[in-house]
Amino acid sequence: MKKLDQKGFHLVPIVVGVVVIAGIGFAGWRVLSKDKSGKTENNTSQSSGSSQTSAGSDVTWQWNGDRWEASDTAPTCSEPMAFASPVDISKATSTLYPGQQRSTGYKTHGGFLFYGSDNDDITVTIPIDSHLIKASRYIEQGDVQYFMVFTTPCGFAYRFDHLLTLSPKFQAIIDKLPEAKVDDSRTTPMEPPIAFKKGEVVATAVGFVTKKNVSTDFGVYDIRQPNAASKDSAYASRHADEKEFAYYGVCWFDLLPSADATIVKALPAGDGASGKSSDYCK
Repeated sequence: MKKLDQKGFHLVPIVVGVVVIAGIGFAGWRVLSKDKSGKTENNTSQSSGSSQTSAGSDVTWQWNGDRWEASDTAPTCSEPMAFASPVDISKATSTLYPGQQRSTGYKTHGGFLFYGSDNDDITVTIPIDSHLIKASRYIEQGDVQYFMVFTTPCGFAYRFDHLLTLSPKFQAIIDKLPEAKVDDSRTTPMEPPIAFKKGEVVATAVGFVTKKNVSTDFGVYDIRQPNAASKDSAYASRHADEKEFAYYGVCWFDLLPSADATIVKALPAGDGASGKSSDYCK
């Protein structure tokens, strides 16, 4: 019996070693399997526009009350900066010029008018990879309207207004905002900002149903530094209370694909009083 017990003890380390090695191998297989699964999920998320993974792509910008500020070191913008057209330019019948006085006040944004189209003939899409940083819903002329501001990681901002019907993805976001009130377009910040990919649908109808007005606003801002217009002391003084956009507005026509830019500039002006006059478009 004593001899048999000694033999048994010699076998114990061997058995334990085999078990440990097998356990390590199984654990390693589980880790590798988990990594592969995680990468697949990330890739799926990226293609849907819910995340970005390239260097600097998570940088967002916010207005601090005096100037625009990046959340981290911003990547360098491409030169020239390139936006896709946010609407089907072939359907536009006139262009609103940014940086001009209109009947309702000074406008840093431009836009598109679509005479002869129905409100739901027009689809608005994301023109460049960017983050939604703030938005609002409000009531104007009897219709609920949606206003949104986005920033690109490298330092451009753009805005949409007079969106009428949102895509399900955007509607789910807007549904969390305060209820719409008449002429109260105060924005709510997105915390955290939400990433979107170029081409994602924002809205499937624009303008006002009650007034049969089919149009949408579009403004672009180079928020890396104040614009040339703001260097003029008279302009700077007049727009000191709206510097968030007035000091950074740009003529966005040439940011669009060249064929669309040519069409936009050839269209008649959408504002009858100011025409094609603009503090940004020369």
